[in-house]
Amino acid sequence: MSTILVKKSGSLRGEVEVSGSKNAVLPLLAATLLTDEACEIADVPDLKDVDVMSKLLMSFGAVVEEDKGAKTVKVCAKTITSNEAPCPLVKKMRASVLAMGPLLARTGRAKVPLPGGCAIGKRPIDLHLKGFRTLGANIESTEDELNYGYVEAVAAKLTGGEIYLDTRSVGATENIMMAAALAEGMTLIENAAQEPEIVDLANFLNKMGAKIKGAGTDMIKIEGVKRLHGAKHTVIPDRIEAGTFMLAAAITNGDITITNTLSNHVKPVIAKLRECGVSVDDTANGIRVRAGRKFLTATDIKTLPYPGFPTDIQPQFMTFLATASGPSVIWETVFENRFMHVKELNKMNAGITIPEGRKAIVPGGRSLKGAKVRATDLRAGAALILAGLTAAGETEISDIYHIDRGYAKIIEKFSSLGADITRTV
Repeated sequence: MSTILVKKSGSLRGEVEVSGSKNAVLPLLAATLLTDEACEIADVPDLKDVDVMSKLLMSFGAVVEEDKGAKTVKVCAKTITSNEAPCPLVKKMRASVLAMGPLLARTGRAKVPLPGGCAIGKRPIDLHLKGFRTLGANIESTEDELNYGYVEAVAAKLTGGEIYLDTRSVGATENIMMAAALAEGMTLIENAAQEPEIVDLANFLNKMGAKIKGAGTDMIKIEGVKRLHGAKHTVIPDRIEAGTFMLAAAITNGDITITNTLSNHVKPVIAKLRECGVSVDDTANGIRVRAGRKFLTATDIKTLPYPGFPTDIQPQFMTFLATASGPSVIWETVFENRFMHVKELNKMNAGITIPEGRKAIVPGGRSLKGAKVRATDLRAGAALILAGLTAAGETEISDIYHIDRGYAKIIEKFSSLGADITRTV
């Protein structure tokens, strides 16, 4: 089984280009099921999750053409031959559930197994189903002979309604928005998620002929239309990848310019890095991050839904704080099981404790040591790469399929900055 080997690498320097957003491209691909015309998506990252979503679309009858060199994917779902998602694909990736809204709107029925993905905590799809019910769908849950749970939504016709989300769920907001685009009448989503990926999806849907207003705020209005047409769209840059390379500069006392990124998407990360003494500048070429001081100071972190500090950057920032001067406290408010990387970091002498389930204390000032560790989830894998860059000796990371799900060409990108990092076959 492949592993990633990382050795202490000194200060990383240079320029690195961020890929298209993983969390944006998956709902964009799902949205192509809403029309019988061809759609083209540009700046698509070369990720395992994109491959899984492409296979999922093909299982429904869509024709998918991937050009990895040009970073484009063309989808034409002229005919939907199935509205049941195959279990093996859905179990690989939680975002598979995003096909449910488009299938329901397009065919009047959608059946999907309960989704998989990273085991970072409970992420039920109750809010997705609540939205579908409000739009007029009947929901049934079943279990097959292998004890796999399935959810089926059926609606002869979707009609608009007012939906209040009990928590700001990105996936539920996206799924409901896609279903409502073809519903009859007006739909209002209150307490909607505000992430940039929501805005990107709304922009794509509007290019297809949808009538969506308010994306990026906590109230989204969707006026249903009878049909959508094909469109071309470019994926927004991946803000989590950008944040990861910003922290790579910080933890190695490096100087990295990150191109193809939007500073307003990573404001909380920038603010916290500056609190620690890291220099962050918005330049004509991108975001330049410099950490010239040998000892950077600690700060406290509390994860929150956007525009708060992103939970997907918490493991990487925790790794940096383990080396910064002074203690820090991290509160994880989004996912209840997002400290699995702590055990792995402690194998490297991080000394982190968890006095409460969602509170971690990072003593700081630690000299990390190389060790054999495993990527417990996608962002934990990135955190362990950062740890390996500054740890004495060699760090061997296993279960790297998690990393491949969310970071395109990560070995090549880190190597170009001077990192001593390789992949074993």
